[in-house]
Amino acid sequence: MKLLLQYLSLCWFRNNPSEIVPTKPFMIKTVVFYLAVGMIVEFLIADVEGILEVMLRIFMAFSSIATLLFFLRQIPRFQQLFTAIFMCENFIMALATGTEIVYFWMVMAHNEDAERISIAAGVVLVIWYIAIVSYILRQMFLYRLSISVILAVSYFVLTYGLPMLFMDI
Repeated sequence: MKLLLQYLSLCWFRNNPSEIVPTKPFMIKTVVFYLAVGMIVEFLIADVEGILEVMLRIFMAFSSIATLLFFLRQIPRFQQLFTAIFMCENFIMALATGTEIVYFWMVMAHNEDAERISIAAGVVLVIWYIAIVSYILRQMFLYRLSISVILAVSYFVLTYGLPMLFMDI
């Protein structure tokens, strides 16, 4: 539980991810949770093909993080970085699931602002997600803010944009 709270505090820009050492079972549980929540979100907004998109996102996340660490010659930090990013991603995904449920409820209640509110919440979650990933990268590698933001946006595009683009083809 202590490890979980340490990782969740990263979502509030507290703690240093390089000082948190995850266990392998914790990392595996993080991925399993990501799969479960990712599939729930995809089923709410897409169809069965969402499973493939979630799998592509995990593949892109693994390969993006591994590539970054390979070029930095810091492969041993993979478990640390991957777990930090995925724990925060799980937190954002849980909030996104809640947003989808609220959107569904507002649509059923015939709220005219449902779509605008849902889009606004989605934009806030994406910005927050990019800020978290940027914070994690900045803390782990002591990058300047601009570099960490560019890397975080690139990571977002690689892990969400490319699988979404692939699914549209």
